[in-house]
Amino acid sequence: MSVLFEPMTLRSLTIANRIFLAPMCQYSAECEGPNTGAPTDWHLAHLGARAIGGAGLLLTEATAVAPEGRISSWDLGLWNDRQQEAFARLTRFVRDQGARIGVQLAHAGRKAATGRPWRNHTPSGGAAPGWQPVGPSSVPFDEGAAVPEELTADGIARVVRQFADAARRAHRAGFEVVELHGAHGYLIHEFLSPRSNRRTDAYGGSFGNRIRLALQVAEAVREVWPDELPVFFRVSATDWLAESDAAGEDDSWTVDQTVRLAKELLVRGVDLLDVSSGGNVPGVAIPATPGYQVPFAARVRAEADVPVGAVGLITDPHQAEAIVAKGEADAVLLGRELLRDPQWPLRAARALGTESRVPHPYLRAF
Repeated sequence: MSVLFEPMTLRSLTIANRIFLAPMCQYSAECEGPNTGAPTDWHLAHLGARAIGGAGLLLTEATAVAPEGRISSWDLGLWNDRQQEAFARLTRFVRDQGARIGVQLAHAGRKAATGRPWRNHTPSGGAAPGWQPVGPSSVPFDEGAAVPEELTADGIARVVRQFADAARRAHRAGFEVVELHGAHGYLIHEFLSPRSNRRTDAYGGSFGNRIRLALQVAEAVREVWPDELPVFFRVSATDWLAESDAAGEDDSWTVDQTVRLAKELLVRGVDLLDVSSGGNVPGVAIPATPGYQVPFAARVRAEADVPVGAVGLITDPHQAEAIVAKGEADAVLLGRELLRDPQWPLRAARALGTESRVPHPYLRAF
């Protein structure tokens, strides 16, 4: 039996294998009218194909907890009943294929109000999409980006409530996992990193202050999310700046801090860390080679004693098998590879000489 195809149980949820679809923005949600933010037939086809293709768990793209938390006008959202109802159709279909489905709840922070990447991904300053980006401090992402409005204490409390409210809706919509997006330079990551967080109040400065929002969101979501279902947290393990010198932690988010955060999240009921990297500092050099983020996941797993998922240029079945077999991660998350090949899990099972779930209408092909 391939370890990649062994079931994985988190709380009471059993996932058929260790292959997860990583959240990948589709920029294809309803973008105007009363259904703004709702999934469309594209999402049913996109996620349905990966469920049919044998992935154990599918995580939706970043799903905003508030209108101003969207990366673009075409992002998914989960702040009203219409969105919840539209998601219910999607979750039902995925579960009917034998896969599990989770939602990644997100707030884009200062990286909100952009266009579609294949047309115009330049931050608009809030003018065109009609909203003003917010962040921990009035520090733009880069030279051409909008200057975010610094969140007040009341604004931060509102964000925490928005995550909890979206989690309630997610459960009613049929999701079985909720993942909190604390990576890639979006709002929670912006608070974590001193590169984007220049606050001098209880949410800035020290490590304990900078992780406060992440912990409050985790606590609020865990409180409303069913005890029997897992909560994930996606983290950028590093900003890819100074890692070794003492000044590194004063200027950026580092792997050392990620391990410390993981321990705090674990005691607050987070069940798995989805370990990625980068996204908060433009123009940094990232050595994007096969499996380049796996060592971060392995270190978090070993030092924080928490289940982890590894992601980033994992493309070969034997590579994925080795990551799990060596204990570097408990699961692998595939993004672009599953965009290219929705049936990668079925192909991987054959390559590894094991069996996988095949939909009945497709049995004649196997």
